[in-house]
Amino acid sequence: MKLALIIYAAAMTVANLLVAQFGPSITPLLAFFLIGLDLALRDWLHVRLRAWQMGAVIAGAGLLAWLLNPAAQTIAVASAVSFMVAALVDWLVFVKASGSWLARSMKSNVAGAAVDSMVFPLLAFGSFMPLIVLGQFVAKVAGGAMWSWLMAKTLRTEAA
Repeated sequence: MKLALIIYAAAMTVANLLVAQFGPSITPLLAFFLIGLDLALRDWLHVRLRAWQMGAVIAGAGLLAWLLNPAAQTIAVASAVSFMVAALVDWLVFVKASGSWLARSMKSNVAGAAVDSMVFPLLAFGSFMPLIVLGQFVAKVAGGAMWSWLMAKTLRTEAA
């Protein structure tokens, strides 16, 4: 579980630093690879951590991005806030959904991706950016599906 926490925080931190460096145009690419991974890992961690522990991991990754690059403060705060809200929605859908871990993860990834895709650009860039929101949402859902499928095939997800 420690490795999953490190990967989760590292993916979020790297995504924050890259967005701070390259701006909104890189977000769909990051959404697929890094945020998709975070969505799937979040579901795996949901069944292993308490809610406050998950919140601490999200806040810690935002703080780490800020400490590594103080210019990334706005991005780090936007990321932490949007991930907290998205994590709550993701968790609610995940625990209420029925079926296998993979089916529940896919459902909650869509909900979490929708919330995160709407909230993050608004807070990070100060405006509603429909194409960035749409690109992020599609990329997060596709990336989350890929990572969830890979995790279901390689990790002990069904026992959770």
